[in-house]
Amino acid sequence: MRTDTPWSTLPAREHLLAAEVGAPVPVPVLDVVVPVYNEEKDLETCVLRLHEHLARTFPYGFRITVADNASTDRTPQVAAQLAAVIPEVRSYRLEEKGRGRALRTVWSRSDSPVLAYMDVDLSTDLNALLPLVAPLISGHSDLAIGSRLARSSRVVRGSKREFVSRAYNLILRSSLSARFSDAQCGFKAIRGEVAQRLLPMVEDTGWFFDTEMLVLAERAGLRIHEVPVDWVDDPDSTVHIVKTATDDLKGVWRVGRALATGALPLDRLARPFGDDPRDRAVPGVPGGLARQLVGFCVVGVLSTLVYLALYSLFRLGAGPQSANAAALLVSAVANTAANRRLTFGVRGRGGAVRHQAQGLVVFAIGLALTSGSLAALGTSGDASHGTELAVLIANLAATVLRFLLLRAWVFPDRRTAHQDARKGSAHELRNVR
Repeated sequence: MRTDTPWSTLPAREHLLAAEVGAPVPVPVLDVVVPVYNEEKDLETCVLRLHEHLARTFPYGFRITVADNASTDRTPQVAAQLAAVIPEVRSYRLEEKGRGRALRTVWSRSDSPVLAYMDVDLSTDLNALLPLVAPLISGHSDLAIGSRLARSSRVVRGSKREFVSRAYNLILRSSLSARFSDAQCGFKAIRGEVAQRLLPMVEDTGWFFDTEMLVLAERAGLRIHEVPVDWVDDPDSTVHIVKTATDDLKGVWRVGRALATGALPLDRLARPFGDDPRDRAVPGVPGGLARQLVGFCVVGVLSTLVYLALYSLFRLGAGPQSANAAALLVSAVANTAANRRLTFGVRGRGGAVRHQAQGLVVFAIGLALTSGSLAALGTSGDASHGTELAVLIANLAATVLRFLLLRAWVFPDRRTAHQDARKGSAHELRNVR
């Protein structure tokens, strides 16, 4: 997976102005990319219709970029003619195929603050374009997608494509925990500064590009806005469903593995302190306490089941103290990793080793408490295996202490950490002066 993003965090979202004050030639607020491959018949009609719609309804400056994916027909010539006649149109030629490659190349080089793309067949009703990009212009959202699966969408397409689309989104929800409803609708937009950080992490160059981009954005905590669309299937589409589905499943496996191992620096996509209202200190309200308690309980239940299974397994060949120590050690490592990501929202590999080391200290405290319970049980005479498990489950003191240590020491409130860092920086600055 790509990880070569040299930045720290994203800037705060701001409402975009229609034109920069004092700029001799205002930079277009919106750059709409139309990726094409051998579309000499439909390209001119698409661009003219799109340009007419934008010129009539879009209140900001715009640009239409035709991204040619190594076409072998007259598509490059048609694109060049359109660019020569219409000032808001430009053409870009790529010598390699791939919709994802075209979007990443053009978006990475665009100077517009809002970037969008749509398929050349214009299956999506253009009236959804302004609602698509408006949340990005206003600073409300980071990405926006058209959804054919929203309740209020009106879609005309064959049963085969309908089944494939719904099955694919069901796979994404079950395997990657995706919450967006339609990954493959060819109607999406992204803020420019988000694209600069996010695109280098996206590896796919084909049809899975959209899905990978959305999954990474969602996992990084970016806001994705969905727009219901009116959509009419193109019967002449050249997309090969079987090959595309196979490639998509391979992509799902690759992305899922990278997310599970923490191979992606998603923390570089985080917004700065204060941009998220959940970062703001409210007197008398501990930051994220309720959510953290729920996450800790869920992780704790799963960890307890794993621990009990391991304890029962280890007891087949070892005494209660040895079985308890081994089972607690294995489950503690998994528990710390799960709480790190799910309960306390720490992303990326930064500090993972330190967190595990601190988690092992917490494990040692829990081991002392549970070992003491077992020792006390042993002094009372022979007890059944079920009684041993009951004593271990009932040891709530170890659980409560573990949560408090994780929250206050291993994963401290990032607001407090940020304030401490600012105080430290100010102190150093005074010393320099």
